Amino acid sequence: MGDASWTKSSYSDAGGNNCVEVRSTWPVLALREGNSPKQVMTLARSALRALLVDVKAGAFDKE
Repeated sequence: MGDASWTKSSYSDAGGNNCVEVRSTWPVLALREGNSPKQVMTLARSALRALLVDVKAGAFDKE
């Protein structure tokens, strides 16, 4: 997977090492961490949507 079509999170640091990048590869999405670009995780759009809903709801916050 080439670098040209990856979109970096707007929350990334200036060095680009502290970020998540996403790429659309129909029918799934690909995710990778900026400091490990060769390690790519693919998932269904519905799975990413569910994850984001849970993150926004605080489901993974430490108590």
